Amino acid sequence: MQYRRLGQSGLKISAVSLGGWLTFGSQVDEAGVKQVVAAAVDGGVNFIDLADVYAKGEAERVFGKALAGYRRQDLVISSKAFWPMTDNINDRGLSRKHLFESVEGSLRRLGTDYLDIYFCHRFDEETSVEEVVMAMDDLCRQGKILYWGTSVWTAAQITEAALTARRLGAHPPRAEQPRYNLLDRHIEPEILPTCLAQGIGIVCWSPLGQGLLTGKYNDGLPAGSRAGELEWVRQGITETSVARVRRLADVAADLGLPLGQMALAWCLRQEGVSSVITGARTAAQVQENLAAAELKLDEATLARIEDIVEPAPALLKM
Repeated sequence: MQYRRLGQSGLKISAVSLGGWLTFGSQVDEAGVKQVVAAAVDGGVNFIDLADVYAKGEAERVFGKALAGYRRQDLVISSKAFWPMTDNINDRGLSRKHLFESVEGSLRRLGTDYLDIYFCHRFDEETSVEEVVMAMDDLCRQGKILYWGTSVWTAAQITEAALTARRLGAHPPRAEQPRYNLLDRHIEPEILPTCLAQGIGIVCWSPLGQGLLTGKYNDGLPAGSRAGELEWVRQGITETSVARVRRLADVAADLGLPLGQMALAWCLRQEGVSSVITGARTAAQVQENLAAAELKLDEATLARIEDIVEPAPALLKM
């Protein structure tokens, strides 16, 4: 396994990490989670990414059970807050109240005393950035979290948070968690350079495009697949995207690689990307994904890929 610094922090995380978004506590039960986590940790993964809203807290709970078999200091565990967990009007967003109460809920479900990274799961238009920064700084000073970050924030929002933290002498954000993959390059013009400039590491979710970039949908919807169960996943499977994936599969076949490994390696070739967050239902899927950490795509391969996928969007001129 390769380990990378999280931006300009001293924290090192595995280049390939394990996430519990659509799997832990929903598609994968408690016993299955233990097997998946064991395969990941045995393969060198130290970064596990969760959120309170994943399976309405069940993802944290079942991972907390699996965590009992490991030394806490050997793992980097993250969670997130923003989305409602109940009908309570204050049980949502990034207010100081919600962040303080949410972190306690995550710690309780996980059975741990602290989180290594705590993410603001979305930007909150109703809470000032200064309030968010100070709340996160206080959680850091209390030892409840060690680092904090953002998820799906714009470049301007990330910059405001970083500059506000520096103005206040507070702990700045050290991670951004955006969607990024071969079929979605929206972060390249602004978010990636902003994070590099601010010392913020990228830990990207959906690096396999919800399974599309494994080639599993090239011949339709397999029984039991995410797209077969979730309409919003099906919406991303278009004739154009599948046609591109088929051509990408030919490139991977010429390299003697599974398409998913090539897709992960493509994300990891990007300066500023600290880790790709992968989901898995089985230990075998974990092991296949982990091999991507050691792959280096040569210039000829990258050029072939560039001819197939959409180019990165142009930077907007104001």
